[in-house]
Amino acid sequence: MRIVLGSKSPRRRELLAGLDIDFEVVDIDADERFPASLEGEDIPVYISRAKARAYASQLGADDLLITADTIVWCDGQVLGKPKDEEDAKAMLRSLSGKTHQVYTGVCLTRQEGEVEALSCRTDVTFRELSEEEIDYYVSHYRPLDKAGAYGIQEWIGYVACTNLEGSYFNVMGLPVEQLYVALENIKKAPR
Repeated sequence: MRIVLGSKSPRRRELLAGLDIDFEVVDIDADERFPASLEGEDIPVYISRAKARAYASQLGADDLLITADTIVWCDGQVLGKPKDEEDAKAMLRSLSGKTHQVYTGVCLTRQEGEVEALSCRTDVTFRELSEEEIDYYVSHYRPLDKAGAYGIQEWIGYVACTNLEGSYFNVMGLPVEQLYVALENIKKAPR
């Protein structure tokens, strides 16, 4: 089985590599808009399926495509990637002193169609952040490519995260624990 990771994210590549499996990486350009009626975990599952559909016609008979999407959900709102530094600061202000959810949807697809869709939720609590801390993080780490405007593995995670319930790796962008089990089950299943 040839495993193909459809992702532009260096963190997802790093996390999948941590499972000690061979895989190839492809960039997928897909429409990441989603219906306004979707909430929480349904959003990244929808987007990961859209990514899979955008690449499915290129899959070979022995290929397994992994696509994923991660969102931050706070106070009933999705926080995607910030548009600019001011948007990043506004997102961090909205997370300050609260518990939010990080949802990742993962879609496993073969040539004949979807094999499995996974969803993972992690609850993350941030302490109150000062304006100086928010400014420092945004100017030094430039989190414009990250959902919710932060990377838990960066400075902000060290100084702000007071509690985390669920998968740490999910917050980084890929619930590798769940993915590993799913891949093992696929390897064992008859085709």
